[in-house]
Amino acid sequence: MERSMACCAPTSRTGRPEALPAPAEVAPPHDDVALPGGEFLMGDHFDEGYTTDGERPVHAVRLAPFRIDATAVTTAMFAAFTEATGYTTLAEREGRSAVFHLAVAAERADVLGADPAVPWWLDVRGADWRHPHGPLSSAEPEHPVVHINWHDARAYCAWAGRRLPTEAEWEYAARGGLTGRRFPWGDELVTDGRWLCNIWQGRFPHSNTAEDGWPATAPVRSYPPNGFGLYEVAGNVWEWCADWFAPDSYAASPLIDPEGPAGGDRRVLRGGSYLCHHSYCHRYRVAARSANTPVSSSGNCGFRTVG
Repeated sequence: MERSMACCAPTSRTGRPEALPAPAEVAPPHDDVALPGGEFLMGDHFDEGYTTDGERPVHAVRLAPFRIDATAVTTAMFAAFTEATGYTTLAEREGRSAVFHLAVAAERADVLGADPAVPWWLDVRGADWRHPHGPLSSAEPEHPVVHINWHDARAYCAWAGRRLPTEAEWEYAARGGLTGRRFPWGDELVTDGRWLCNIWQGRFPHSNTAEDGWPATAPVRSYPPNGFGLYEVAGNVWEWCADWFAPDSYAASPLIDPEGPAGGDRRVLRGGSYLCHHSYCHRYRVAARSANTPVSSSGNCGFRTVG
């Protein structure tokens, strides 16, 4: 199986991140879940991932207890942050971000171009977290916030008294207590005719039948939670992790509380998005990995936090 770059938008941001905001005087509420930690087996048990994603070897990891959000951070939550701090995302300051071609809500003049390698991603003027599909769209409060780069997510965490999960914490939480399963609920994608996550149905990238009910993001809690009470850890939006990415990091991963490589040029993304499809991007599996530069933003990328 060869690697596909279609899951995440091409790297297009060049600006510098804003300074981290001061912590909120009163921490905002987060509906998070306390996890006991312990040891689990991390990685691709089926050997079906992309070789250059580095999902193997399967290896034991032991984690300390931690708390993690039940859902991705929503537009409403991010709006409270920007109202309190005046923070502006890099996509807002640059005035553009990446939008999937079938989702664009913009005048033709605001479509600035496409990446030749992945032409279904369009650079759209006025696309940002308030306008997820372009300037003719408006964000829904209970949908996951998108067009958030790694630095933006970290800024929110600094204000909220939270942090991004490590990649190991993310996978442990997403597995929901199951060992060696393909998805957070088991091994089958559809149960009793019901889709259990928000991914692409149809022929990518031209036809999305939206059999799961959502052509783009779904509101948080639209699908059943996993065994730990976490929602949408497969599909919907990619979620930033704290770690730098390296395809060979699992071979040297420490047993206890791994934090990933010491450096790199890309940060880890987990969970897949509404654009994932088995024909080109099988990364909605619980072991699947992806990455992008920390300044990149797109209409299918958000985050959840750890307390």
